[in-house]
Amino acid sequence: MLLSQHPIKEVLKNISIESCPYDVNFHCHTTFSDGSLDPEELISRAVQLGLHHIAVTDHHSLKAIPVINNWLREYNNVDSSLVFWSGIEISCILNGCLVHILGLGIDTNSEYLHPYIQGESVQGVQLQAKEVIKAINNSNGISILAHPARYRIDFATLIERAFDLGIDGIEVWYDYEFNKTWKPSKFICESIDKLTTKYKLIKSCGTDSHGYSLLGR
Repeated sequence: MLLSQHPIKEVLKNISIESCPYDVNFHCHTTFSDGSLDPEELISRAVQLGLHHIAVTDHHSLKAIPVINNWLREYNNVDSSLVFWSGIEISCILNGCLVHILGLGIDTNSEYLHPYIQGESVQGVQLQAKEVIKAINNSNGISILAHPARYRIDFATLIERAFDLGIDGIEVWYDYEFNKTWKPSKFICESIDKLTTKYKLIKSCGTDSHGYSLLGR
């Protein structure tokens, strides 16, 4: 599949500051990494919220994905328009800085992801952002730089470098204040939005939920 034709791009191109947390959530975690909700609880709460699109992005793990798919098949009579997308969050080095890159809509059976689904960060060459982006793209997924304003290097530098390496998109809207109910940090996110538009990159958003609610981090 050509990445230009990836179906998740149709969703991402319509994302705005209003999308999260009640319409789209492309960044959340289960007990298979450092989240508090088990996969069934998470997807059940997503249905209850009336979400339309969600991706579970556990750190270095894909174990929640088949569990959620099984739950969705079992409860296929649930009155919901929710679309569940595969995802992962991978730690890597970008411009000498440790960052996180999300892989969305990935082929979970891809051999290219094997080094990155062992529950912890890789070492050596595979730790470089260039290799992570390549692995995600080779797995028919979309690569997204997560929360670019949370690192020790300024987000403008990191976004430019990620663009140079061929990243597909940026997590534009993020709650850097970690409010109880998710709220994008206006000034920072507007600046990131402008840079993402400048580089013609895909825009994404998510709550980065680790607790018992999908409405906050």
